[in-house]
Amino acid sequence: MSNVHTAQRLAGKLEPTKGGSIYVDPEKLEWQKSQFEKIWMKVLYRNDEAGEMTVLLKWEPGAVLPFHKHPEIEQSWVLEGSFYDHDGICRAGQYVWRQPGSLHETRSDEGCLLLAIYRKPNVFFHTAGFQSEAKAQPATA
Repeated sequence: MSNVHTAQRLAGKLEPTKGGSIYVDPEKLEWQKSQFEKIWMKVLYRNDEAGEMTVLLKWEPGAVLPFHKHPEIEQSWVLEGSFYDHDGICRAGQYVWRQPGSLHETRSDEGCLLLAIYRKPNVFFHTAGFQSEAKAQPATA
């Protein structure tokens, strides 16, 4: 099958999808307060129907993300500072991913900036996922 695609490309029959790439400049986005104290966010990508989100999270020193469940894999890459849970600490330049079904609470003593990728929203006691403080609503399930 790849030979067919290669032949089509060489014959000039395939065209790039116009508007298929969405470029986001995080510098131009404003930090939004999340529903969690001391945690701010810049949403880079969000598909509420699928439950997917890619977000920059800025944690102030002393921030705590309350106990929650990961229904799917969560991936975090720390750009500045550090955050930790009962399993360990993730520092600037390091990456951590959480297994589906895992439970934990996360803290940052010094503050941090991280890129987080969610395939499904975290499930908290009264909410699901990260929301701007103005849009925070109780979970329906």
